[in-house]
Amino acid sequence: MYQFGFIGMGNMGYAILKGLLNQVSSDDIIIADVNKERVEEVSKETGVDVATSNAECANKAKYIVLAIKPQFFDGVLKNIENVVTEEKVIISIAPGKTIDFIKEKLMFKPKVVRAMPNTPALIGEGMTGVCYDEKELYVDEVNTINTFFKSFGVMAKVDEKLIGAVTSVSGCSPAFVYMFIESMADGAVKLGMSRTDAYKFAAQTVMGSAKMVLETGKHPGELKDMVCSPGGATICGVAALEEYGFRNAVIKASDACYDKFK
Repeated sequence: MYQFGFIGMGNMGYAILKGLLNQVSSDDIIIADVNKERVEEVSKETGVDVATSNAECANKAKYIVLAIKPQFFDGVLKNIENVVTEEKVIISIAPGKTIDFIKEKLMFKPKVVRAMPNTPALIGEGMTGVCYDEKELYVDEVNTINTFFKSFGVMAKVDEKLIGAVTSVSGCSPAFVYMFIESMADGAVKLGMSRTDAYKFAAQTVMGSAKMVLETGKHPGELKDMVCSPGGATICGVAALEEYGFRNAVIKASDACYDKFK
């Protein structure tokens, strides 16, 4: 039996697979996807085996990773309902699909892990919120789940009721960060900097600032105050952001994501 079976090999499934291969042998992984050319391409690149169907993939793996879009869930769960036993562990990364929903669709009620990763997983810098019932899992299964998610970034266990918040703060928000970087770069280009340099300065500044929050443990407001000299340029920029509703716009965007998630 394979340790991991991936159903779905889109951008996120592929990103997770690439991270996992840093921890697990390709011989321990089997994949399936409706796009047969895609899975053959990934198999040729990584050495993982390809299943002939979703059911074969689920039948031959202990941990079944559902890396599919929510609209395909009913069909895939129908494909695998007869082969997923209570000893199996389902890992779902689809927004909006609860643990109870997945269990109700499957005949033998397997163990289910629900997660919300984000696209920086593509470069091994993902942030994933993970929820599961620890009482259902053996210690070795918990360890395997932790290894799985940490293979492509950082993971944090959360209550399932907070998955919507995770979706807003990390699942959707990379798009907001990219918009912020683009806007900062636009400002620099307006002042005469080349586009290439502007993106480099803006992106590195965002990355460095994020590391300051994570590595110093200081409140973001305190770190902001460290940059704002009395009467200086930075506090004038902060005042302009406040005037044009920067914080409120970000919170409203988070609310919009959550409302759609529900």
